[in-house]
Formats: sequence, C-alpha cells, structure tokens
Amino acid sequence: MIRSKFDNQLERMKNMIVELGGEIELAISSAIAALHTQDGNLARTVIGYHEEIDQKEKEIEALCLRLLLKNQPVAGDLRTISSALKMVTDMERIGDQAADIAELSFYLAQSAKLTSTNFVPQMAQATTKMVIDSIDAFVKNDLLLANSVIKYDNIVDSLFDQVKNDQIALIQENSDNSIEAVDWIMVAKYLERIGDHAVNIADWVILSITGSHERTED
Repeated sequence: MIRSKFDNQLERMKNMIVELGGEIELAISSAIAALHTQDGNLARTVIGYHEEIDQKEKEIEALCLRLLLKNQPVAGDLRTISSALKMVTDMERIGDQAADIAELSFYLAQSAKLTSTNFVPQMAQATTKMVIDSIDAFVKNDLLLANSVIKYDNIVDSLFDQVKNDQIALIQENSDNSIEAVDWIMVAKYLERIGDHAVNIADWVILSITGSHERTED
C-alpha cells in the first residue's frame, strides 16, 4: 500500500516534469516567432510565462522533497528523485533564456535584415528537439536517447558559429549593422545555452539510470 502510494507520487512527479517541458517548449517557439513576426504582444506573453514556469518548478521541487523526506526510497528511486530536482533547475533556466530572447525581440522589431538570420530558426528547432528528447529520456528511462541529446549539441554549436560568422560579416560590410548584429548573436547565444541546459538534463538522466555521469560513446 505504501509502495503503491509512493509509485503514484513518483508518476505524478514525472507527469509534472512533462507538463513543464511542454511549457518551456512553447516559450522557445513563441520567443522565436515573436522575433520573426515582430509581434510585441507575443513577446510580452513569453516574458509572462516566466512566473508560471517558476511556480511549476517550485511545485515539482516540493513534491520531490516530500518523496525524499516522507519515504525511504531505494537507491534507484533516490537517484530518480535527486536527478529530477537538478533537472527542473535547468528547465527553469531554459524558461529564463526564452524570456531573454523575447526581450531582445523588442530591440530587433524594426530590423530590416531579418533574412540575415537564416540559421536562428534552425537553432531554435535543434535546441527544442534536445529539450524534448532529454525530458523523454528521463520519463522513459532511456539511456540511448539521453546520449543522443548530448551528441546533438554539436549541431547546435555549429549553427551558433554560422550565426556568429554571418553577423560578423555584416559588421565588416557596414559598421552601422553592429548593434543589430550583436543582438542577433545574443539570440543565438541564448539558444546555445538552452542546448547546454538540455545536455545537463541528459547528464542527470544518465546519472539516474547508471549511478554515474559516465557517457557512452559509439
């Protein structure tokens, strides 16, 4: 009976993490949409997500602590709960970075060179995939998927370099482009950080499954 109740609470925790993952996925996609549609209302909506994401993080943390304090979880469960506590911190920071991108959209609202940022949507798509896959790996206890997230970060890093190089070239063509170019580089940097947080989540998944941070290599 006690174990059954514990398992139900553990399942509830995983469901809450999936819900939080859906919110941060929406925050990322909406922030990028606000950039490219120059939609100030959408940008403000993304910034407003921040409080809701923070609240959900606190609720998950509280549930994790109750599971730790009111039960005596076995080693595997203890790793799962401890990893979840670490994961939601990274997830909350992803929400922060989506809000940062939305704020930059106000500065780029009058941009005449949106077509110069072709790699930003690709970065957004890649980092969103990493976030979704890292959370799926946790819920499904999937070590292979967690490792694939970590390897996928190379794609995001490569896209960041392409955004940066494109914007530097614009500055070299005309120094009047410098302010806008730096803002686009910052957008790409926030996306790169989102990818880094997805890697952190995948690392915690590996720890929860294996008991160590050791990654497998092909």
